[in-house]
Amino acid sequence: MSDLSIRVTGKAGRITLTRPKALNALTHDMSREIDAALIAWENDPAVELVIIDAEGDKAFCAGGDVADIYHAAKGGDFQAARDFWRDEYRMNARIFGYPKPVVSFMQGFTMGGGVGIGCHGSHRVVGESSQVTMPESVIGLIPDVGGSLLLALAPGRLGEYIAMTAARMKAADTLYAGFADYYIPEALWPTLIAALEESGQVGVVTDAAQDPGVAPLANLQSEIDTLFDGEALSDILTQLDQSSSDLATEVKKRIAPHSAISMAAAVEVIHRLRGSQISMEKALELEYRFTYRAQEMSDFQEGVRAQLIDKDRTPKWKYPDKNVPTSVIAQLLMPLGDATLTF
Repeated sequence: MSDLSIRVTGKAGRITLTRPKALNALTHDMSREIDAALIAWENDPAVELVIIDAEGDKAFCAGGDVADIYHAAKGGDFQAARDFWRDEYRMNARIFGYPKPVVSFMQGFTMGGGVGIGCHGSHRVVGESSQVTMPESVIGLIPDVGGSLLLALAPGRLGEYIAMTAARMKAADTLYAGFADYYIPEALWPTLIAALEESGQVGVVTDAAQDPGVAPLANLQSEIDTLFDGEALSDILTQLDQSSSDLATEVKKRIAPHSAISMAAAVEVIHRLRGSQISMEKALELEYRFTYRAQEMSDFQEGVRAQLIDKDRTPKWKYPDKNVPTSVIAQLLMPLGDATLTF
């Protein structure tokens, strides 16, 4: 059975992830097939909009399927991962800049690579089961697939908070943080998709949107801005240690098992994007500098081993005391020269 269902129904190009038992985890082939479909439909007058959804109740997409690239790297092949991320990032950029409406329906978990598919379109829909997160610090990576752009654009210092804690955002928080546009109860989705296919008009989405209620993150915004207002990971950790608030205590507990390299690099990437002419291409190019080197120089291989391969949940990070030399982050984020990500 294919991992994707790609077809044209009515006036809509349809992309459905069909790996529910694997939580619709994204493979390299899936990235390439999605990209090829988008290219084919871009100038097709029969396709007026694109709908991206997924089978199953548990997840829209629980991230990239990284087992293969882990095993390839164990054998000394780092190029498999570099090719995977290059093609995935180009697909992410295509969704972000697509000239036709792209409507995504994100039930259950939308994590990591799923954010790159579902959170860059023009009309991003969540429901009552939705949980959106960037959990890369758990496996030694950084928020990628264009997620760093969303984090840099999130209110205040919310980006640093989400990146470091791998916070799971439900519907109201996803809208508040800028990862989604509309809350629509999931029982309405089949009828809504049918209307999109028939009409080719995205107005039916805005008409169906409902109020998701108050975002818990909005109530925490002021304190998050204070705690995470540091130039580097070390500054943020100092501020957390100096605070006795409930939030600071919770954050310290949540980040304790996370990779310090990942958190430090994520903070640096977010800050660089905020201080520049921000764009999706710039975000992806900066992310690719890290992921290109991740298997050789970061905690990624060990994080994948601990979380996904051996599943012992006890990674042996390079800097367990969270004191990461600035030179390490600088090396990970140096320009790639001939290997620079292009679009």
